[in-house]
Amino acid sequence: MAEGDENLELKFRIFDGTDIGHGSYSLSITIATLKQRLLSEWPQDKSVVPKSVTDMKLIHGGRVLENGKTLSESRVHVGDLPGGVITMHVVVQPPVVKKKTDKKQSDKQKQGSCSCTIL
Repeated sequence: MAEGDENLELKFRIFDGTDIGHGSYSLSITIATLKQRLLSEWPQDKSVVPKSVTDMKLIHGGRVLENGKTLSESRVHVGDLPGGVITMHVVVQPPVVKKKTDKKQSDKQKQGSCSCTIL
């Protein structure tokens, strides 16, 4: 069987221990496509719901998987459990929006510096 034709059995565990998106996925599917599918299947009754794929991070084997890579390129494999189900963890982290507090901090630094002149 060619590498691109192989399938992996995956499930995705979210923050409260619930598993979603259980199914068979091709090694040629991208991480971004997986996230899109998870977004469409996300349980709406949860306290944390991602708004877009950029709000989610997939973690496998202690590594955060990159959106542009495929499962094969991300080196996702079953290892010693042929036919086993791989569990990936999904972390929801909304993107950080820069606020005006950055400007306030730089103003505080200016205010904290001494402008005294000793004659």
